[in-house]
Amino acid sequence: MRHTISVLCDDTPGVMTRVSGLFSRRGFTIVTTGDDTVLEQVRKQLQKLVHVIKAWDIKHAEAVEREHALLKIEVEDKRRAELLQIVTAVQARIVDSSASIWILEVTGDTSSVDNAFNLFKDYHILESIRTGKIALERGPSRVMKK
Repeated sequence: MRHTISVLCDDTPGVMTRVSGLFSRRGFTIVTTGDDTVLEQVRKQLQKLVHVIKAWDIKHAEAVEREHALLKIEVEDKRRAELLQIVTAVQARIVDSSASIWILEVTGDTSSVDNAFNLFKDYHILESIRTGKIALERGPSRVMKK
């Protein structure tokens, strides 16, 4: 079973390095798989880190999950209209453009971002970067309780 673990940390330099180091030493990814025993072990290990305030599992049904990507694409004049149609179809945004280079922003669930990358692969992608899954729980915040 897949789990998304949310970790509330102090805003301290190096805290993300320590959190990600814990996962890599244990052979987990930050979106991890395992039974409830594995999940509890990961949560307890996270809470032992100095700057971690709280760690919890976000249930898939109770979450809004998204990925974010930026793509830098070289645009040929003869294919500009075709590329613009794909941008519209995948609900991407042109966040920067020069004479022949566009920077596109794609946001959505994992399959939507995968689909966008597949559609843009026939164009000259100069650079790309992708966040991976990010998530927030629906409903009241666990973090900002009064």
